[in-house]
Amino acid sequence: MAKVRASCPDCGDVELDTDQVQVRVCVDDGAGSYAFRCPMCRVAAAKPADARVVHLLVSWGAPLTMWRLPAELDEARHGPPLTHDDLLSFHLELADDRSVPRSSRIDD
Repeated sequence: MAKVRASCPDCGDVELDTDQVQVRVCVDDGAGSYAFRCPMCRVAAAKPADARVVHLLVSWGAPLTMWRLPAELDEARHGPPLTHDDLLSFHLELADDRSVPRSSRIDD
């Protein structure tokens, strides 16, 4: 099993076994990344990876997951784009217990 060096956002450079690294490649656009949990602080981290890094990690034994972009990205969009004000209003509505009818709450 090979050792790889990665960078934790909190601890800096750490050393991992290849089975501690998960490689992901998007089937639709070929974008690659790798993810790991820091062996020191246990923080989960993900980093972009070009084709060369993906190839090296997988050839050294890191598991590979292929994934697809959500189908919703291909749906037709109607109406104006959401604004920051729209998002703030939505957030405030969700935070107000009076705005969601009691019968439609999941936690009951």
